[in-house]
Amino acid sequence: MYLAGKPLHQLSEDERAGIRARYVGFVFQSFLLLPSLTALENITLPAELAGDKQARQRAKALLQQVGLEARADFYPAQLSGGEQQRVAIARAFITKPAILFADEPSANLDATTGQKIEDLLFDLNTQQGTTLVLVTHSEELATRCQRQLKMQAGRFINTEELANVG
Repeated sequence: MYLAGKPLHQLSEDERAGIRARYVGFVFQSFLLLPSLTALENITLPAELAGDKQARQRAKALLQQVGLEARADFYPAQLSGGEQQRVAIARAFITKPAILFADEPSANLDATTGQKIEDLLFDLNTQQGTTLVLVTHSEELATRCQRQLKMQAGRFINTEELANVG
């Protein structure tokens, strides 16, 4: 498998970690924010680790984009579930990843908040031109994706569709 022209199977773990840090973003179902960091610090961290000298300014802009600029100095425990997920989405997009994996991004949220999170995710995805790989059990959410692959018991189904994946 190749990512950004690099043969992942031939790289060391450290080299693969570097590729992930530069080209891949993640949005987890359970947010996975660092509890000892503020919202702004959680968003800034991946960009700082990548050596981005504009990390703080870009994190502030993303906080504004997700509607949380007034909560920049709040810790995860002080934020609602929807706010935590917006911080997690901003964190995932700060490095401008080529590909973003999202695992049930709205599953832990009420329906209204979940819809807002989904809209935000797709809006940022469109703005940044990121390839979004979304894992969901929601048929409604899946219909918003350009391509759908279905799995059952760990295997892809509708294999005719897989022949067209390129």
